[in-house]
Amino acid sequence: MSPVTFPQDAISEPSLCDDPLYEVVDGQIEELPPMGAFATNIASRLQSRMGPYAEDNNLGRTVTAMLFVLDAERDLKRRPDVAFVSYGLWPRSKSVPDEEAWDIVPELAIEVVSPSNMAEKVIRKLREYFHAGCQRVWVVYPLAKQVYVYESDTEAQILSLADTLDAESILPGFRLPLARLFEIEGS
Repeated sequence: MSPVTFPQDAISEPSLCDDPLYEVVDGQIEELPPMGAFATNIASRLQSRMGPYAEDNNLGRTVTAMLFVLDAERDLKRRPDVAFVSYGLWPRSKSVPDEEAWDIVPELAIEVVSPSNMAEKVIRKLREYFHAGCQRVWVVYPLAKQVYVYESDTEAQILSLADTLDAESILPGFRLPLARLFEIEGS
């Protein structure tokens, strides 16, 4: 039996653009730029620590890259890199809907800044999260190894490597040293 061969043009490699992530702003789809590897790793590290903590303590769900409806009237849907929704807001017994976007505003939205992110867009998202009812926003700057913790769109606490990240009013007891988040030796 001879091996099967395929014409070269019949073989296609998957493209990174086959299923791009997007947000919807004022009814217009905006494709999100790809995250850098370091930023993706930081978002994954946050989710891998927050998710089990939230579930083990019966607090809520932590999700990554979930599209949320922030304002249905404006047709505004944002996709934070990581987000937390408490069981008080969406009960554990209630399944997350199988829709394009989850029609709920997370209590905590986390944006991990990549080199491809523009500052103006990050600030706009921050304002939209709070206007929609989000209680806290973390903006993580992996290269600077800092986290800006916002309790409103105008008040931020800047945390650096010596500090510990917490969301006491949202995730009671959750604490993560930034040195550990950013993988600094000896932490």
